[in-house]
Amino acid sequence: MKALLIDDERLARNELRRLLAAFPDLEIVGEAANAKQAREQLAALSPDLIFLDVQMPGETGMELLASLEAPVPHVIFTTAYDEFAVKAFELNALDYLLKPVDPARLAAAVEKLREKAAGAETQAAKPAPRDRLAAEDKVFVREGDRCWFVEVKSIRLLESEGNYTRVHFDNAQPQLFRSLNAMEERLDPKYFFRANRRQIINLAWIDKIEPWFSGGLLVHLKGGAKVELSRRQAQDFREKMSL
Repeated sequence: MKALLIDDERLARNELRRLLAAFPDLEIVGEAANAKQAREQLAALSPDLIFLDVQMPGETGMELLASLEAPVPHVIFTTAYDEFAVKAFELNALDYLLKPVDPARLAAAVEKLREKAAGAETQAAKPAPRDRLAAEDKVFVREGDRCWFVEVKSIRLLESEGNYTRVHFDNAQPQLFRSLNAMEERLDPKYFFRANRRQIINLAWIDKIEPWFSGGLLVHLKGGAKVELSRRQAQDFREKMSL
């Protein structure tokens, strides 16, 4: 991770450089003594992190940070003045260290940086979620040589069959090579309800409901299918559908 030191005092930069030697994953790629130099270094080096002094001749560290355009590196302030801490965090600073910098506080700030960077990498690695399907949307369904272009609202029931899902609509019941969990992610919970581990029902297709064993419910769908809700799912259903 690349770091840039911005401080008008050479001795302060040297001391910070000495302390940062304890963190081999941080590479100090440059130094700047004022805001003008800092902008030049930021443009040339694209650091991931800047250690920024507050009080500098001309433009302050706060003013410099407020003027930067996105993407802005992570910022750890290093200053002798504690009265600027609130403003620093308003500018989304990662941490605020008072001079002389305490090695333990510096280590905590670096660890915070690592956690934030690891979280960003994890988030970036996740595939972008696909949009929820609206009731009026149409979806392409294929099984073997047969194809359908189906309105989502016409799907009355989805049933898990291992890594496959059987989709019930009209007079068709094709089996798709997609898990029920994956199907659930695309369906709008305003219209579809996870009745149990194996089945998702379209609420608009409910014909009648009756009490069932152990506090559960038995849901009758238009078209004749019957779906059991366990006591826990029945409670969720009542909470979802009650006034």
